Amino acid sequence: MTFEILSYGFMHRALISGIAISLMCSVVGLFLVLRRYSLFGDALAHAAFGGVAAGLFLGIYPMWIAFGVSVSSALGLTKIRQKFQISGDATVAILLSTGLAIGVVIISISGGFTVDIFSFLFGSILLISLENTILILALAGSILIVILLLYRQLLYTTFNEEQAKVSGIPVEKLNYLLVTIAGITVVSSMQLVGILLISSLIVIPNVTAMLFSRGFKQTAILSMIFAVCSVVTGIFSSYTFNIAPGGMIVLISVVIFSVALGIKSTGFLKNKTIIPNIKQV
Repeated sequence: MTFEILSYGFMHRALISGIAISLMCSVVGLFLVLRRYSLFGDALAHAAFGGVAAGLFLGIYPMWIAFGVSVSSALGLTKIRQKFQISGDATVAILLSTGLAIGVVIISISGGFTVDIFSFLFGSILLISLENTILILALAGSILIVILLLYRQLLYTTFNEEQAKVSGIPVEKLNYLLVTIAGITVVSSMQLVGILLISSLIVIPNVTAMLFSRGFKQTAILSMIFAVCSVVTGIFSSYTFNIAPGGMIVLISVVIFSVALGIKSTGFLKNKTIIPNIKQV
């Protein structure tokens, strides 16, 4: 059965794209979770939903509209939060409901839900074309390289923003860069897991890795491992049982999280902080 699955081109594209997306989501998601922005990805996904609906309504490739809407929403949300001192969860809730409302209104004007909309909502392996695979690989590679180059500054800003400012680190620019990267990550991921499940891929592997709490770098590595395992196993399972891949990927992530919780409850995992010594990073 495994060899049969691997004989299909769309499975090759799904696996390659899935691994790239899982690495991208786990790395970007770790910074978001540590900053208490766990629902930020969910808000951007719902904003992107409005962009997808607009693209389908206007006859424009919806992914390009979604990219623009997601990134601009991320930047706008960050600017509003900083300027008006509105709490992060409140601004996330506003963006989430606004994006969903715009999408629903556009869909109702266009005559209802279509197969394309459902594919974007819940993910579809068939949506990942060769061109999309190349685009996802390029975006994932670029994002991972940027984070690697700015690793120390991003880490410092995440754990102690005020001290980072005093040290001369351009905190505001790094914050805008991170949310921009988050917006790109969300839209890149929607083809695999769907708009409604993107935040799960960003949050669950990282929360699972944090249960082990072996330091920041180890947490990041564990998160990537858990994310890749969830995506690969979910894709194979979705094909075998003819189930939506997005749902299977998230369920596998939940299973891994549940196993980690079980191990944690036995006392095998010792409590350690993942907060690093900044001088050593």
